[in-house]
Amino acid sequence: METLEMESRTEHDVVPEMQTDAGALVAALMRGRHSKRGFHPRPVPLATLQRILSAASHAPSSSNTQPWRCYVLTGNRRNAIVDAAVAAYRATPDTLPLQYPFFPKDLPAPFSTRFNTFRGMLGDAQGVHRSDIAGRRRDVERQFRFFDAPVGLIFTMDRRLEWASFLCYGCFLQNIMLAARAEGLDTCPQQIWSLQSAVLHDELGIPEGEMVIAGMSLGYADNSIPENNLPIAKLDLSEFVSFMDD
Repeated sequence: METLEMESRTEHDVVPEMQTDAGALVAALMRGRHSKRGFHPRPVPLATLQRILSAASHAPSSSNTQPWRCYVLTGNRRNAIVDAAVAAYRATPDTLPLQYPFFPKDLPAPFSTRFNTFRGMLGDAQGVHRSDIAGRRRDVERQFRFFDAPVGLIFTMDRRLEWASFLCYGCFLQNIMLAARAEGLDTCPQQIWSLQSAVLHDELGIPEGEMVIAGMSLGYADNSIPENNLPIAKLDLSEFVSFMDD
C-alpha cells in the first residue's frame, strides 16, 4: 500500500520528512556557497557540467522568456580565450569598455562600507595593498585566467531585452552555483568578463546581437590559499527584513 501511495504522489506532494531533509540540504548548499578565487587543475567531466546546466535551466524567468545563453570553455579553447583576454587587458588596462555599469559613480553608504571592508579583506588575503597598482593588475589578470579553474563559463543575453531580464539571469546564475556545490564543485561569478566583449565576440563568434553579461569560474577549489577562506559577514535578518502583519 505504501509503495502504491508513493507512486501516486505528484512532485508537489512532498511528505514532511522529505521536505525537512530537502530543506536542510538546500539551506546547506546556500550557506556553503562561497566565491572561490583559486582552483585545482583537475578537469570536470562533461556529464557533470551537463547535469549542472540542465538543472540550472529550471530557474524562473519572466513569462518563461529564459534570456540566458551560455558558452562553456574547457581545454584549448579556454586557454586561447584566457591568453587573448590577458593580452587585451595588458594593452589597455584602464579602458576596457563597460557593457553596463557595475556600481554608481558615488557608491552610497552602507554599500560603500561593505564594499571597502570586503576589498580590504581580499587585498590582505592576497597580500596586495589598495595602493599597489601593479599587484592589483596582477589580481585582475587572475580573474581573466578564471583563477586557474579548468572550466570557464561565459553568459550572454539578447541586447533587445530590457534590464528586468537581469533579474531572471540572477536566478539562473544562482542555480548554477548551487548545482555546482551539490556536485562538490565551487564557482566564482565574474562580472568583469563583460569588459572583454570584443575578445569574446571575436574568439567565440558570439553574434553582435548578444550582450556579454558575465563569466564564471568553475572547478575544484584550492582551499589552501587565504582568499578562499575569507570570513564573509552576512546581514542579520533584522537588518534587511520587515515582517508585516495587520
